[in-house]
Amino acid sequence: MTAAGIARRIRDGELSALEVVEAHLDRIRERNDRTNAFVTVTDETAREAAADADRAREAGEPIGPLHGVPVAIKDLANVEGVRTTSGSLFFEDRIAEEDSPFVARLREAGAVFVGKTNTPEFGLGTTTNNLVAGRTGTPFDPERVSGGSSGGAGAAVGDGLVPLASGSDVGGSIRIPASLCGVYGLKPTYGLIPMQRRPNAFAAQTPFSHKGPMTRTVEDAALMLEVMAGEHPRDPFSLVADDDYLSAVDRSIDELRIAYTPDLGVYPIEPAVRETLDDAIEAFEAAGAEVEAVEPEFRRDRTEILDAFYTMAKAGWQAIFDELEEQGFDPRGDDRDRIRPYLVDLVLDAEVPSVREYKAADVVRTDVFDDLQDLFEEYDLVVSATLSTTAFPHGEEPETIDGVEIEPLRGWVLTQPYNFSGHPAASIPAGFVEGLPVGMQIAGRRRADGDVLAASAALERQRPWRDAYPE
Repeated sequence: MTAAGIARRIRDGELSALEVVEAHLDRIRERNDRTNAFVTVTDETAREAAADADRAREAGEPIGPLHGVPVAIKDLANVEGVRTTSGSLFFEDRIAEEDSPFVARLREAGAVFVGKTNTPEFGLGTTTNNLVAGRTGTPFDPERVSGGSSGGAGAAVGDGLVPLASGSDVGGSIRIPASLCGVYGLKPTYGLIPMQRRPNAFAAQTPFSHKGPMTRTVEDAALMLEVMAGEHPRDPFSLVADDDYLSAVDRSIDELRIAYTPDLGVYPIEPAVRETLDDAIEAFEAAGAEVEAVEPEFRRDRTEILDAFYTMAKAGWQAIFDELEEQGFDPRGDDRDRIRPYLVDLVLDAEVPSVREYKAADVVRTDVFDDLQDLFEEYDLVVSATLSTTAFPHGEEPETIDGVEIEPLRGWVLTQPYNFSGHPAASIPAGFVEGLPVGMQIAGRRRADGDVLAASAALERQRPWRDAYPE
């Protein structure tokens, strides 16, 4: 069932919140070993919250839009009273003292938290693996990656363990697992879903870091966004939610102009992925939109874009280890063996970017932003591949795409430009290659999240994918 359907049936008294939660806890217990989606399952507190939800409904108290609906939270955000490991041995027993802002909003809307989903250590990775919980696989073939860093969320939603899950995205971490797990993942406009980052409240701007919903339907994502979005006094970048995101799902897309560029002009794409997208793009025309194939001329090539991303990101990643030292750990010394070798190589042993290099990366970012803005001056939406490939076996990151050598860790993702720019971007299931899902990236103008949702829902109506999930 969809989250929207569950909420309606609980509200109408056709289902109890407790039986819904029990059904999902049963599903998690039976199937979580397949993918290793959950790090922590909060059985008892979920049952208590569901029972409270039933009592509230029976007493005629106000009912929130997610009343009794099970939700999973990525293990980087805080749920009061539940451990937040961040995928790190440093924090495998850390208990959160309060909810993250968007978690508090989900709770106020009546959502029932059933657990925390797996993430790479500190969320740094395009695949999900850590020393606390191990690796997470896609529901379509658990021997293959689920993506990262919201890989546990993507797997949990795709395998029907939970209808709603939260993700976060600083370089594609919502959209990558959405593509590999065959679910819908939305990275909203930067600032639309608030964060309370401390000790550095300004850390989320370089590159832009986002929170967002991961679901099996577009309507569910819109419902979740309605609850999570809006200004927050402790986030200096938070925005007022100025659209009815749920009603956007039913909007006509007759007036929308769509630029279709599978490779965004700079990325290699596997031929089978391109063919799948070429077939799926016709659905927008069938739904009434105007689609035009374009070949954008970015001023920067994929290597410059990725280098700029690493320059900006590594500055933030180094700060993570600085904060660990302030908390009494010694990640650069005695505690080094508690960190995955992947992060030691990527961050601790990497050369720290200079201020000059950091500012030069901002110039590259500006060029990418301007090139995207040029497209959005003429088109409402830009559609491309989310990834160059489908899910690959664990530990076998691709070194070439369609015969072109790439950087194995991130050279196969087309998501980073929108973390430079802050535009809303979603990954939506577009089809399959040899039984593995292919994601289509739909990006819109800043603050035009409703257009992204409207186009996504139109594609879903034309090409529904829900029957493709594992039984």
